[in-house]
Amino acid sequence: MKRFNTTGKCIASRHYMVRIDSQVEAAVRLVQNGMYFCINRGRQYGKTTTLSFLKQHLEKLGYAVFSISFEGLADSAFNSLEDLLYASIDKMSLLLELKVLPNLSASSTQLLLDASQRQEDSIKVKDYTRLITKMSVTDRMVLLIDEVDAASNYPQFIKFLGVLRDMYLSRDEIPTFQSVVLAGVYDIKNLKLKLRPEDEHQYNSPWNIAAQFDADMSLHTDGIAEMLEEYKNDHQLDFDALSVAQLIYDYTSGYPFLVSRLCQIIDEQGYTWDKEGVLRAVNNILKEKNTLFDDMTKQLSQFPGLSKILQAILYSGQRIVYNYYDKDINLASMFSIVYDKDGATAIRCRIFETWLYNYFNTFEKDSVIYINGEADRNQFIHNGHLDMRSLLTKFTEHFNEIYRPGKDDRFIEDNGRKIFLTYLRPIINGIGNYYCEATTRDLTRTDVIIDYLGQQYIVELKIWRGDSYNQRGEQQLMNYLLYYGLNTGYMVSFCFNKNKQAGVHDIIIGDKTICEAIV
Repeated sequence: MKRFNTTGKCIASRHYMVRIDSQVEAAVRLVQNGMYFCINRGRQYGKTTTLSFLKQHLEKLGYAVFSISFEGLADSAFNSLEDLLYASIDKMSLLLELKVLPNLSASSTQLLLDASQRQEDSIKVKDYTRLITKMSVTDRMVLLIDEVDAASNYPQFIKFLGVLRDMYLSRDEIPTFQSVVLAGVYDIKNLKLKLRPEDEHQYNSPWNIAAQFDADMSLHTDGIAEMLEEYKNDHQLDFDALSVAQLIYDYTSGYPFLVSRLCQIIDEQGYTWDKEGVLRAVNNILKEKNTLFDDMTKQLSQFPGLSKILQAILYSGQRIVYNYYDKDINLASMFSIVYDKDGATAIRCRIFETWLYNYFNTFEKDSVIYINGEADRNQFIHNGHLDMRSLLTKFTEHFNEIYRPGKDDRFIEDNGRKIFLTYLRPIINGIGNYYCEATTRDLTRTDVIIDYLGQQYIVELKIWRGDSYNQRGEQQLMNYLLYYGLNTGYMVSFCFNKNKQAGVHDIIIGDKTICEAIV
């Protein structure tokens, strides 16, 4: 029976997977047009699976496809360009031994075997190019190189790409590969950046011949639903595949690993295929250790500017213009942590957002407000429900004890949301999660959605800007209550008016109640 897969490439006959026809067809068109290009996406974004399906499609069209990777290659292979060229030939010849080159002619097969059986473990550039030229006279050859990041620390790999580029530029006179496709997280410009970080060398790409591969590789609701329908039929289950697919998409924005991992958790843990089951799976994935989150941790540690931008978006509500030429935004986009949302830099998905809040809050564990939240956590759980009114009341008390009116106003305005979320985190840790609604996040207000034991609580956090602004916030919160089918909402107002009445009170609007905490 098929299963959900989150390690290595997905195989349609073994794994439940969303069809990726459109992105594969986009890649096929580029190959047919003789383009060289890169498939650059974040970790576990389906790049290897896409290459595998691309290989299958191209072979059906008669291409001889060499699919190789330099991952795991001995360091000695990178001693010189000549060593690396030979290593690439060795990788190509291995495919002959495995009998996975159905379209390679007999003459090209012999040429490749002869080259791989040389006495020396190196080959000169002119001999390498001559070999590829002779093979290309009779065969339409495509070279796929996966996991290019594995070679990114070696200058010789950049030179190797330079050889392929030179062959490409001369291909009108001298036959060569029909197409070369690279797959990895780092684009070639940033490989160069890693090798030579000085500003003057950042944009000297050895791969400036590459065409753009802009295909959407995220998974969408209808595709997820189709996958779940297959799973449902195989297991003889009865659930609304479309509504579950929409929930999964809402939390993942179609990030392939996250989609598959949520489904895998629900299946393996025996959770129900409904809202409660999805929320439990989300909670699980945020607590587990996996390679995707490990990689994000490394990136945030390695690039302080990236961490600063993400915190400005999450905690301060800053609208940061999406600018590809901003180094930190470019890196965040390359890692698939952010994307361009109507010209602004936005976090990729809810799961990433919650994980980032949790990550940044780990640095606040020694703060007084975090310690207070940890000490108070058992006071707010009654019969499996989160008592938000009591939570807000206690938060108000702690806040007014710690922060002094007038002196801390500037700090509070910049960090009010961070203070509340720092207090909230240890209270719901391990059981619940939260995320901020991106459409309402700005410098003065944001809406926090708390998921706790299958229930949701809406909390608006805002900086007081007068009665009329406050009324607009109340109306927005009312709209959310209607959307989520809730009767009670919550509001935390950071007010700098000296005559403010701090504390918690209820606002009744029709059949809805807003519990407001003024601090």
